Amino acid sequence: MTTSVPLRSPCPPGACICGRDPLLETPGSDLRILRLTREEEKVLLARLEKLKDLADLAHLQKRMFEQLGIRVDVAPGFNEVRTMRGIAIQIDELPGLCRKTRAAIPAAIRRGLENRPDIAFELLNAHDLLRDT
Repeated sequence: MTTSVPLRSPCPPGACICGRDPLLETPGSDLRILRLTREEEKVLLARLEKLKDLADLAHLQKRMFEQLGIRVDVAPGFNEVRTMRGIAIQIDELPGLCRKTRAAIPAAIRRGLENRPDIAFELLNAHDLLRDT
């Protein structure tokens, strides 16, 4: 008895440029990202909003890459950081990643940092931006 892993339902035609269909048609392609169903995405976003500390954020980044292939980079922005918008959150291009999900993950991380500003300060300190204060 084999059970298939549920895959994300396709976006409406013309609404997204995720490349889900070409990804499914390509033999040997990495389909991990398609395991992120809409329900699982909601759980992931809720978890990102409830960050405990910087190590927890790093752990979630590692798990997203291992399980879904999503590489997320969180670092202070190029200019000075006055608000959470000054923290740069980059998601690498990944075929199959919905554009809404690509926008929702950084927004959830920012909300998590706003809920716990001490994590943002840890992030800035980890990049030596608060060494003289």
